[in-house]
Amino acid sequence: MRDLMGIMKQAQAMQEKMASLQEELDHVEVSGASGGGVVRVTMTAKGALKGVTLDPDLMKPDEREILEDLIVAAVNDARAKAEATMQERMQELTKGLPIPPGMNLF
Repeated sequence: MRDLMGIMKQAQAMQEKMASLQEELDHVEVSGASGGGVVRVTMTAKGALKGVTLDPDLMKPDEREILEDLIVAAVNDARAKAEATMQERMQELTKGLPIPPGMNLF
């Protein structure tokens, strides 16, 4: 019975840490770039897009498709960084806990 109580306490502590981490990830910002930095995006670690910065030289009407592709690439770069940040924070949070392999908590 003592082991069950210990597991329950661990689960409750982890739940509280998860809630805190979720709130923290709302405020952690990552940046992504493409085209050598001519397009930059900023988003939260949870994936909410916060801003887009474009180099003024990209504002040519006949190069609209290139600009669109660069924006998509920058967003994807930022999203990958956001996911890596979340995984890193989760590893810190769950260090030492017996979580089965392949179980994603996010």
